[in-house]
Amino acid sequence: MLIATNSRGHVLKRPSKPAIGTMLANLQSGDHMILERQDENRAGHWYVQVWFRDNNTYQLEYRDGVPAEHYQTQTVSQDKVLQALLDWVADERAWREGFTWTSIGHWFTPEPEVEDDPTA
Repeated sequence: MLIATNSRGHVLKRPSKPAIGTMLANLQSGDHMILERQDENRAGHWYVQVWFRDNNTYQLEYRDGVPAEHYQTQTVSQDKVLQALLDWVADERAWREGFTWTSIGHWFTPEPEVEDDPTA
């Protein structure tokens, strides 16, 4: 099931394309919205989120199941963000195109513990 949530706590289950567009258009500086796929038969967290930053850019992020697969990009184009969101919802393969993505999975993945040197 697809769930849309914004930073004001508004939740929509199975949001329509117009509803997603309205949620995006209504973002104010510092606001965010998340589109999440919830499926009992699929492990992990699958979502795309948008944060409308104070400098009037859109920070777009997505996670493909696990923390290590978390990516981020920025754009000034609300139209590009909306198309990416709608393509992600439709499970279109090319939704990531047109952006330069940076892996930020290391921010969410704990560092491996270093064992003490037993010879010390």
